[in-house]
Amino acid sequence: MDLQTVDIVVIGAGQSGLAVGYYLRRAGYSFALLDDQPRPGGAWPHGWDALHLFSPAEANSLPGWPMPRPAPGGPEFPPRDAVAAYLTDYERRYALPVHRPVRVAAVARAGAGFVVATDQGNWQARAVVAATGSWGQPFIPEYDGRALFGGEQLHSAHYRRAAAFAGQRVLVVGGGNSGAQILADVSRVARTTWATERPPRLLPDEVDGRVLFAQATQRYQAGPAASPPPSLGDVVMVPEVRAARARGVLHSVRPPARFTATGVVWPDGRSEAFDAVIWCTGFRPALGFLGGLGLVGPDGRVATAGTRALALPGLWLVGYGSWTGFASATLIGVGRSARATVVEIKDFLG
Repeated sequence: MDLQTVDIVVIGAGQSGLAVGYYLRRAGYSFALLDDQPRPGGAWPHGWDALHLFSPAEANSLPGWPMPRPAPGGPEFPPRDAVAAYLTDYERRYALPVHRPVRVAAVARAGAGFVVATDQGNWQARAVVAATGSWGQPFIPEYDGRALFGGEQLHSAHYRRAAAFAGQRVLVVGGGNSGAQILADVSRVARTTWATERPPRLLPDEVDGRVLFAQATQRYQAGPAASPPPSLGDVVMVPEVRAARARGVLHSVRPPARFTATGVVWPDGRSEAFDAVIWCTGFRPALGFLGGLGLVGPDGRVATAGTRALALPGLWLVGYGSWTGFASATLIGVGRSARATVVEIKDFLG
């Protein structure tokens, strides 16, 4: 296959890649977005059926084009499919040069630039932006005896719907919003236990993502010397979670001491059988393609100043969380990181 040449290669065409692409299009550079998914929408089409945002559409827009509001009588918080449709339309609206499905195998230095090796041929670029997020790298912590468990185990990344667990005994491991929402969903049809490292901190019912983002923005603007605001909690009380609370299932226990072939042993020595375990234990950055550059640390991260890789000029990382920019893993927050990144790329390329 021929070597294709552009100014910038962006790896990933989910929300972060699209935001970068929006600003690159305005800057006038030649660029390509390489996406390993068969269809638009990033990780959103892979979310569980009941997944939705924590705040209204107007608080979840990418740069340039507001997310459409739901029709009258529709859900206040956009569901999974509405978010995927928005990202699909966004990509089309700005005619972003997305190539899919293209799986990036490695990024290597080549002279003053880079060669990006893929399963569909190689690309040469003067700069590279990694925007792959973390969905492709689900994390399950080590637990004594976990490999012995004979029931089903799956990560929240691969959970789809509650019906598959009807009538079963299900252990949901991990707090935060994914744990609370999946517990709320599966507990409608199964007998559930929620195991968390510490008691889940539930936000007041009237607080949604808008309040959290506004609070975080105030702290960001105040600078590092500012006193942190009082913590409101972790779990957003979306309608499904409130319904689980009303059913009396929204409470947790400490994690098991170990697993057995049929279930778990709790810290007090009591055994309990389970049919399935759903791990809501987070993700790590999906950066395997950078492995040959020696940049990825034990925590899966790359040392950055903002989004710029400190040890490798010409490489940026967008949308991986607070270490690559304030609120950069959110729809509304990634635009700031994307804009700043393209400004730096312009300075770098000259």
